[in-house]
Amino acid sequence: MRLNALLIAVLVGCSSGGKGSDATSDSGTADSGQAGPTDEDLLRAAIEGQTDAETALAQVADSDGLPVETADGTFLFACLCGDGEWMLAGDHDGWTGAAMSRSGNLWWTEVVVDAPDGSFYKFTDGAAWNPDPLARRYAYDELGENSLVRASFAHLERGVTPAAHGLDGRRLRVWVPADGVFSHALYVHDGQNLFDPDAIHGGWQLDSAINEADLLVVGLDNTPARIDEYTHTIDIISGESMGGRSDDYAAMVADVRARMEDRYGAADTTGLMGSSLGGLVSLLIADAQPGEWDAALSMSGTMVWGSIGTNGETVLDRYAAAGHRDTSLYLDSGGGGTCVDVDGDGLEDDATDASDNYCENRQLADQLAADGYTWEIDLWHWHEAGASHNEASWAARVHRPLDIFLGL
Repeated sequence: MRLNALLIAVLVGCSSGGKGSDATSDSGTADSGQAGPTDEDLLRAAIEGQTDAETALAQVADSDGLPVETADGTFLFACLCGDGEWMLAGDHDGWTGAAMSRSGNLWWTEVVVDAPDGSFYKFTDGAAWNPDPLARRYAYDELGENSLVRASFAHLERGVTPAAHGLDGRRLRVWVPADGVFSHALYVHDGQNLFDPDAIHGGWQLDSAINEADLLVVGLDNTPARIDEYTHTIDIISGESMGGRSDDYAAMVADVRARMEDRYGAADTTGLMGSSLGGLVSLLIADAQPGEWDAALSMSGTMVWGSIGTNGETVLDRYAAAGHRDTSLYLDSGGGGTCVDVDGDGLEDDATDASDNYCENRQLADQLAADGYTWEIDLWHWHEAGASHNEASWAARVHRPLDIFLGL
C-alpha cells in the first residue's frame, strides 16, 4: 500500500504536546516557538493562489489540522473535493449545507461555528456525504465517520507514518482521552479493526472498552505485507514461504512511538497489544526492544509461527532463551482442546480438536511462570472457552487485558 505524497506529509512531523495537557491546541497557528506563517496564513495563501493547495493543506494538517480557526474566531474549511458543486454541512447549520467557493482545485468556505466543541461536519455535493479526509479529529455515529471541528472529549485523531525500514507507510488511528490527559499509552496492531464499526466482524469496538480511562491508544493499520511484518522468521504455509520481517516492523513502531510522544507526551506506562499474528508481534517487539515496553498483551496469539511448515525458532524459544525480564505479559485464547506433542517438536499443538491457538498459549504461559514470571504480578493467562478466532470474540474480552494494563 503506497500512500500518496499529501497523505504521507499529513501528521508526520509532530507538534509538541504533553501528558496532562490538551494534546492539540485550538489556536489554529503553527508552533508558537517557531517563526513562520500561521495555519490561517498558509490556507489563505492557497485560497488566493499564492501557493500550491496540496502543499498548504499538508502543512496545515501537520500543525493543528483542519478546519483552521482564524484570528477573528471563524473557521476555514477546505478540501480537494474534485469536480461538481460542493457544500459544507454540519451541526453548525442543521445539516442544510452552504455552497463552498472554488480556487483552482481547492474548495473552501469560512463560517462561524458557535459551538465548535463536538460539532460534526461533512462535505457534500447533494449525493455524496464525505468526511473531511484531512480533519485532525473524527468520530463515528450510526451514519459512519464524521469530522469534528474541535473536541475536548475523548475522540479519534488521524495520522500517517511514512514508508520506512523497507516497509510501506500506513495510517494511524489515535484515541485521545478527554482533554488529552493520560497516564497509559498502548500501541495496537491491525489498527483498521479497532474503532471502525464497519470493520470485519464488527471490529474490536475498542472505544467502548476504553470507556473513560486515561489511556492513549495508537492503532497502526496493517498492510498487504501483514504476515511478513508480524512474524520473526520464514515459515511455510500451504507450500509457500512467508514471514520474517518483524524486526523491521519493530523499528517502525519505535519511530511511531517517538513521534506520538513528541505530539502527545510520554506516558507513565507504555505497552503493546494485538490479536492473532498481532499478538505474536507484540511479544516479538517486546523481545527485540527489552526494557522499552512495560507490557505486551496478546489475544489468541499465533505462538507456533516458525514451526507450522518448518522446524524453526518460535517465540517460545526466544522467551526461553531470554529468561525473566521486566515486561509484564498477558496471554489468552478462546477455543480449547487436547494439548499433545505428537510430532515431538516440543510444541503441544498437534491435537485435531484444539482451536484458537489455545494449546501454544497455555504452554507459553506455563513456560514463562517456570522461568520466573509471577502469576497476577507480571504474568496473566485467560482462557475464554469455546470463543472463536475473530474480532467479535476479541471485542467481547478486550476489557480483560485493558483492565490489567491500566492497573500496572
